[in-house]
Amino acid sequence: MNAWTEAVDAYCERTDPSFWAEPLNAVSNLSFLIAALYGALLLRRAGTRDIGLAALSLTAATVGVGSFLFHTVATRWAALADVIPIAIFIALGFGLVLRRLVGLGPWVAVAATVLFMAGSGPVGAAFQPLVGSSSGYMPALLALLLIGGWLMATGAPNGRFVFAASVVFAVSLAFRMADLPFCEAFPAGTHVGWHLLNGLVLALVIRAVAVRG
Repeated sequence: MNAWTEAVDAYCERTDPSFWAEPLNAVSNLSFLIAALYGALLLRRAGTRDIGLAALSLTAATVGVGSFLFHTVATRWAALADVIPIAIFIALGFGLVLRRLVGLGPWVAVAATVLFMAGSGPVGAAFQPLVGSSSGYMPALLALLLIGGWLMATGAPNGRFVFAASVVFAVSLAFRMADLPFCEAFPAGTHVGWHLLNGLVLALVIRAVAVRG
């Protein structure tokens, strides 16, 4: 069997390799599409061209599509379709927050984003003994919490949305980590909560960077 087409069974809800074996995990990806539509609404209300907001909203939609593929097709190539858009959204969101809310210059914001993404691997690995497979998301959580807290403390516009995103993201991570450990108690799994709350996280980040609107 080709390694890229090898089946992946990583969630409580999946009990067989069929396409609709994870109905809740699959359908709940609509939350990401709703976040993308919210971004499109903000663009329309702004009445101006905002490439950053448009790119972030489009990436939110690709997150939903990629995650849907992973929770239906459930293969290794679909896993890449799931994680790559998430990484792009994190990088775009981080850079836009630094540029628009923190006030860094464009090249400084780009350099900081590159350093953040490069350092995310080692930082995430340090949390692996504590949070397992969710360790890769810890750098994003810390960034939201620290930057959001600083923006709130300085009274920066839209900082409350970044901080709110950190709180919701922390709860969503708890749902992700609880999926397999509590599988016997909740046969449908808790991963659906990760999707639904993450859709809200994406919408909050999109709202935070929409300062022009």
